[in-house]
Amino acid sequence: MRILRAADRIPTPWKNGGGLTCEVAAWPPGASLPHFEWRASIAEVTSDGPFSDFEGVDRVITVLEGAGLELRFEGHKAVRVDTSAVPLAFPGDVPCSAALVGGAVRDFNVMVRRGRWAAHVRRVDAPTTLHMQAEVTIVLARTSASLDVNCLGPEDAVLIEGEHEVDLVHGAWVVAELTRV
Repeated sequence: MRILRAADRIPTPWKNGGGLTCEVAAWPPGASLPHFEWRASIAEVTSDGPFSDFEGVDRVITVLEGAGLELRFEGHKAVRVDTSAVPLAFPGDVPCSAALVGGAVRDFNVMVRRGRWAAHVRRVDAPTTLHMQAEVTIVLARTSASLDVNCLGPEDAVLIEGEHEVDLVHGAWVVAELTRV
């Protein structure tokens, strides 16, 4: 189990240059965008615009802060995601644009190589005990929170490999479970 502090993250430009993202974790560590197997990051969306195209990648987006986003996928009805919505999974290579609902948004993005990894992302409120079975689990604090005996600030995360049990003592969380397919 490894704690990943929000304060240690370095912002980098989005693939399409339209904003900034901070990588929470990736495999292999330090892999560039075309070479990651999976990647979790937090982005701040400050204007309407297209999502970056990620060929062969499946994505899951979870809004952490802000009024939300309206996502428009080519050939489909618009989908609204906000802080109360279930995380939204979609193919990263389908053209998508986002419109802010009411100001800037912070979101948690999980991306996996299609056919090699799968991601299951959910919101969890403490207190609860998580029984993790995935090869990799990322537990992201949405608020100040406690996990086992560790105090975490907003957007701090814990990276857990393999089967593990943790107690979420207090706080609001996003849990991303990553498995090989």
